[in-house]
Amino acid sequence: MAEKETFRSVINGPKPVLVDFTASWCGPCKTMAPILEQLRANMGEAIRIIKIDVDQNNALASELQVSGVPTLILYKNGMPIWRQSGVVPLHTLQSIIQSNLQQA
Repeated sequence: MAEKETFRSVINGPKPVLVDFTASWCGPCKTMAPILEQLRANMGEAIRIIKIDVDQNNALASELQVSGVPTLILYKNGMPIWRQSGVVPLHTLQSIIQSNLQQA
């Protein structure tokens, strides 16, 4: 996420946004990182993926009731349309995102 962009401006954009709530000390978050990189490579410009460190963005994590990491939330037009905590396999993520893109 660019410095001048806000969380709200990013999720309110026309492109679906997958938000990865993560923490530097989180083992499962480290497992999720290469999965998200592969997802980015597979999906290209169809989706935006951003990482939010819950320790650096405690107020946002609290507001969104993110109590465990990793937590993934998929936003479309500013609305959360899917959410899951824990490590999510690549094929599951792709399937969820593609089914939501088709509903556009």
